[in-house]
Amino acid sequence: MKVSTTPLYANEALGRAVTFYSSGQSLTIPKPIRNYHYKIFRERHDSNYMISEFQSQALVFLARAIGAKRVLEIGVYVGYSAMIWSHAVGPQGKVTGLEYNEEYAKLAQEAWKDGGFENIDVHVGPAAETLTKLADISEPYDIIFIDADKTGYSGYLRQILKMSAPGAKNRLLRPGGIIAADNTLRQGLVAESGPDNPWRPADFDNPDSSQAIAVAAIREYNDLATENDRLETLLIPLWDGLHLSRLVD
Repeated sequence: MKVSTTPLYANEALGRAVTFYSSGQSLTIPKPIRNYHYKIFRERHDSNYMISEFQSQALVFLARAIGAKRVLEIGVYVGYSAMIWSHAVGPQGKVTGLEYNEEYAKLAQEAWKDGGFENIDVHVGPAAETLTKLADISEPYDIIFIDADKTGYSGYLRQILKMSAPGAKNRLLRPGGIIAADNTLRQGLVAESGPDNPWRPADFDNPDSSQAIAVAAIREYNDLATENDRLETLLIPLWDGLHLSRLVD
């Protein structure tokens, strides 16, 4: 019988080679967007907040596969992933961002303006608040991408489901729409946080450990999504974990 275990390559060098090959066989991200990714990677110490180029290719493919034209992004950082969604939905589509950090939002807006991205806007403030104040949900979103503070993930999911009630006049997410949550494996710690995980932090058993708190929050989110009968879910063990949920009603 074929087993479901995913052999994620024998060593890091092979993993890099396979990723590079796979990315090269996948759809192309426009050069100006790739240049911005490289600029952020080169210049900012917090560039790990940004999704990878290979994951970007997957998200563009996903958006186009379901014919997405409206995307809501919870957690904008400095605007790269919103560019990816803008490219995916095309100039007639719409991307709405929610960002807590005013400095990040400003940098994102400057980058969008410089790049000619006219179909993206951003709301600044705590997403739990700005989410409920969105002015334009007369047309529901096709995809909601969650890539923000990990302790907020479960709350965001509850709000999304509440604002997407079956039969509601102004739904946040359409029936069949996708909720994509990033970083839902946290270097594998969500699945295995014992000594077999080489990325386990030394202070992981400390209840005040930021990584331990984030892992607990992500476990809660994963369980909440998986156990909800309004969602069909798929947790992909690539990148840092991408949890896809399809709203079935």
